[in-house]
Amino acid sequence: MNALRAATAAALVLALTGISAPAGAQQAAMAQVLHVYSTLAGFPDISISPDGSRIAFAKEIHHETTLWIQAIGGRTASRLTAGNGKAAFDEFEPAWSPDGTYVAFFSDARSKDHPALYIADANGGSVRRLNALGGLPQRMTWSPDGRFLSFLYIAHPHRKAGALMPGARQVGVIGSVVDEQQLATVDVHTGTLSLITPSDDYVYEYAWSPDNKRFALTYARGSGTNNWWIAKLATVDAAGGSPHDVLAPSFQINAPAWSPDGTRIAFIGGIMSDFGSVGGDVYDVSAAGGEPTNLTPNAHFSATAIHWSRPQQIIVDAHVSGALHLLALDVSTGATTTVIDGDDTLRSISYAHNADTIALVRSSWSRPAEIWAGTPSDLRQVTDDNEKVPNLAGRAVSLTWKSDRFAPQGWLIAPPHVDPGRKYPMVMIVHGGPSSESLPSYDSPFVVALTSSGYYVFEPNPRGSYGQGEAYTQANIKDFGYGDWRDDLSGIDAAIAAAPIDGNRLGLFGWSYGGYMAMWAETQTQRFKAIVAGAGVVNWQSYYGQNDIDQWMIPFFGASVYDDPAVYAKSSPITFIKNSHTPVLILQGERDEEVPAPQSFEFYHAMKTLGVPSELVVYADEGHSSQKPKDRIDTFTRTVEWFDRYLK
Repeated sequence: MNALRAATAAALVLALTGISAPAGAQQAAMAQVLHVYSTLAGFPDISISPDGSRIAFAKEIHHETTLWIQAIGGRTASRLTAGNGKAAFDEFEPAWSPDGTYVAFFSDARSKDHPALYIADANGGSVRRLNALGGLPQRMTWSPDGRFLSFLYIAHPHRKAGALMPGARQVGVIGSVVDEQQLATVDVHTGTLSLITPSDDYVYEYAWSPDNKRFALTYARGSGTNNWWIAKLATVDAAGGSPHDVLAPSFQINAPAWSPDGTRIAFIGGIMSDFGSVGGDVYDVSAAGGEPTNLTPNAHFSATAIHWSRPQQIIVDAHVSGALHLLALDVSTGATTTVIDGDDTLRSISYAHNADTIALVRSSWSRPAEIWAGTPSDLRQVTDDNEKVPNLAGRAVSLTWKSDRFAPQGWLIAPPHVDPGRKYPMVMIVHGGPSSESLPSYDSPFVVALTSSGYYVFEPNPRGSYGQGEAYTQANIKDFGYGDWRDDLSGIDAAIAAAPIDGNRLGLFGWSYGGYMAMWAETQTQRFKAIVAGAGVVNWQSYYGQNDIDQWMIPFFGASVYDDPAVYAKSSPITFIKNSHTPVLILQGERDEEVPAPQSFEFYHAMKTLGVPSELVVYADEGHSSQKPKDRIDTFTRTVEWFDRYLK
């Protein structure tokens, strides 16, 4: 990156954040971070044509999304839009018709308030608006016969869907307004919108039956934000009506998929702490109801997406010890064979009709995200939008180590340039969840910000993570902050043994559950010289009554806080708060529903009372995950400055 570009990017960072200018190397490092962060293209939605010859995809740059169609093997993409072909709009979720002649998509080209539903001739012909909608749609698919489009729909939303989004302000009669997400269809010929499920049910995922007559879905009554953890599996007639319950499991479920003959439904089941972060075993159950069968008992992977490709085969996108692999599962025997492996992250997989040709987004520590397509044994790169974006991290290596009876895995990422004669500071980043996994990522802003500033970064996947099977994911039940914390600490020893790291200059960063672990570390050790805690939990007892998603806590703690307060207290940093000594930066979204701001205020109050160097930053109108670019930039700028202050 040339000097002019670096200076311009640095100035933009400072203009957006409003903070005082960091000196010298820090300014250059933040300029590079902004460059990577702002120029990388993302591919949030991809759809392969039924014959496997073309791909429709969404491309996001600078928070603007455009749609494109490109032939596999071709080098030129054509724009798909409801607009004039020049301006950018919020256009998303392209979906091919079963005969490959049309592509449907959502676009706000005519209204910035709500997206409308459009259908386009796939060969470059007319684009027509099918329905103005007026609400909030997502997850569009075609019926197998091509007569209908279906999607999830909030008719009159009061906020964006999902617990990560900023919550509505809690004023007036609390609980009187609940957004319900219904399953909807639109007739492709008439544009008529039909709401399929009742207005008091919240639908999370769904799938058409092969005969077009029913849907399989996961749903719950009442608040959609809170009740995913107790969702049921059901079917509903395509013409509409009340769901017919198939299964009410004692664990979380996700991703319903019909068998090709329409007699059974597969799904992913396990213990999951965040909606959208999926991992578990693969089950199937009769569409008429009954006992489910675990098809992958004792598996050493965690399924995150499934596709029932043949009568006796399910394709599984699976967490496998620090990466995402594609596996083929034999339904009759439970045996799996590897389809695609490696130290990669594979997402947004789309299948052609024969399921032998696929398209996906592929990335790694050394390779930015691009779309790849073809047969699994002969995948070809389709896009090259990110090939000129520099890699601001150094070499990443996978580490495994012994901790109790487990063998945790983690990633150690070096700075871009390592002098073998020096020792470097290291920051451990603990992932959220706890049911999640740190995966290869070319453009993780915190990793890039830290490595480009001269830090090693260590990302452990302790017990409670995905990647080593359901027993490993469940191993921290009623044990938060104990076994998983021992895994993290022993992983630090493994990292120090593997690289030129100064064990006296260690930092810790975490967000959400990682933020809790950062607050926990504050009370458990003085091994770290600086800590950054984002959206963390300091008191599980008070948190239970403050958050809007308390249903997730019951499987992990075994009971409500009212029935067993002791199990919550033993894992709460507030119980051990007088052990605090390490300087800590606390970051928080004002309208966070997953981890409400009072948790950070309670922790900050303790730090100030105890005289621990600390700072609390609350981002206005943000939820659990910052949406505003200036707030994201400010977050990782402050993070690096905090570690520089105490580790350098």
